[in-house]
Amino acid sequence: MKTVINTAQKDVHDNIEPMLRKVLNEAMEEHRELNGMFDLMGWGQLPDTLKMEIKDDVAAMVKELKGQYSSCDPHVKRRRNRVVYWVEMFLEGVCSEQTAVDALRVRPL
Repeated sequence: MKTVINTAQKDVHDNIEPMLRKVLNEAMEEHRELNGMFDLMGWGQLPDTLKMEIKDDVAAMVKELKGQYSSCDPHVKRRRNRVVYWVEMFLEGVCSEQTAVDALRVRPL
C-alpha cells in the first residue's frame, strides 16, 4: 500500500514540475517585456511598486507608440496624463514613491 502512495506522489510531482517550469518561464518572459517597455519610456529606473501600479498603462502607451492602435477617449488621455505627471514628480524628487503609488492606484468600483 505504501508503494502505491509513493508512486502516486512521484507521478504528481513529475506532472507538476513541467507545469511549474512553464509558468516560471512565462513569468520571466513577461518580466523582460515589462522592463523593455519601461526602458522604452525612459522609466527603467522606477521602483517595482510604482511599475506594478502603472504596468497596464505603460503597455498601452507602448502599443500606441508602436502604431498598434490609437485611443481618442478623453478618460484614457486623462489617465495617461496622470501617469506621466506622477512618474515625473517622483523622478524629480517632488513626491515620495508611496505618494505616487497612492495617486496612481486604480480603485475598484
